[in-house]
Amino acid sequence: MHDSEPDTFVYKTWPEKFSDMLKEIGVDSKSEEIATNNIEKGDYYSGYFAQTPRMITNRGCIDVKNSNIDTIQIIQKG
Repeated sequence: MHDSEPDTFVYKTWPEKFSDMLKEIGVDSKSEEIATNNIEKGDYYSGYFAQTPRMITNRGCIDVKNSNIDTIQIIQKG
C-alpha cells in the first residue's frame, strides 16, 4: 500500500453509507439494522403487473429526522 492509503478499512452497510451522504448535505438521519422496521415486512411490489420485479433484496432503512419523510427503505431489484 501507498503511504497515503489507510491500513484498515471500515465496513459500512448501505444504510450507513446513505446516512453519511445525507449528513454531507445537511440532512439529519440515522441508519437502522436490517429487518427491524415494520415497513420491511410487507411486499415491495405488486405481483399483478408483468413489468414489476419479483426478486427484491432488502438493504435496510434510514430514519430521517426533522423532515416530512419519516423512513427511507433501501431495496435492490434483481
